[in-house]
Amino acid sequence: MYRTDGYRLAANDPMYEIAAYIMDKRYDASNSIKQYINYAPLQQYIIKCRKDGINMSHMSILISAYLRVVSQNPYLNRFVMNKRIYARNHFCVSFVTMLPGKNRSTVNKVYFNLDDDIFTVNKKLAEAIESCASSGGETSMDRLAKKLVRIPGMLAASVSMFKFIDKHFALPFSIIDASPFHTSLFVTNLASIRTGAVYHHLYEFGTTGVFVAMGQLTKKTILNGERAEEIKVMEVGIVVDERIAEGHYYGRCFREIVKYIKDPTLLEMKPEAIVYDPDIKAKKPKFIVK
Repeated sequence: MYRTDGYRLAANDPMYEIAAYIMDKRYDASNSIKQYINYAPLQQYIIKCRKDGINMSHMSILISAYLRVVSQNPYLNRFVMNKRIYARNHFCVSFVTMLPGKNRSTVNKVYFNLDDDIFTVNKKLAEAIESCASSGGETSMDRLAKKLVRIPGMLAASVSMFKFIDKHFALPFSIIDASPFHTSLFVTNLASIRTGAVYHHLYEFGTTGVFVAMGQLTKKTILNGERAEEIKVMEVGIVVDERIAEGHYYGRCFREIVKYIKDPTLLEMKPEAIVYDPDIKAKKPKFIVK
């Protein structure tokens, strides 16, 4: 089935195909893990960047690390729709943004190139947040929702139609572009509301395969040789769709992500090469760049 946001895979492992039928809902296929990331390297890097006049954020470091790992491990950018597995033809991140001076939040969505370095990622995120704030916190999804709720019965009918078309055919990319639920990665920073990390569910609507919840800083006791040591850590809750990659694949990728977070200087240079999904059926696949 043709989709505007991805390519059908050709030579896929039979177990992946079977799993998509056995676990045909994302909530059936969700696995969760909690990571405790040593805060000291992040703090040191953020301080270093500020001395250089760069306002680096925790989220920028996390998203940069994830993006770099996806550039070398394309399975992370797959998704399942109607029991079929696809390779996404772009990379984007949806993230929750608290609106300054308002007691509410909204969701931003930003596209990245697979070879973006950490400074480019940080700039794109900052521009998206600034644009959202200057527009009163209204995103394209907010504008679409406002139109749908104005007419009685239109919201229920439209959402049902969107779900049906998304599952059996393909939504226009303009709708997918506006939808925060069609994304490579969904991130929420709960530290901004002084809350610990949670295991956030994966939305059944859309194509989100990985959800990351960043929690507030806490202390954790670790063994340093034979001596117990208390360190400050950032708690991160991660929920993944196990149909797009096996456990050992996820495990290796998460170890690499932690490696980059511990030393963000590794993300200051572009990757030497990009690894694209080897199982894409299309002869000349195109990767959308925005």
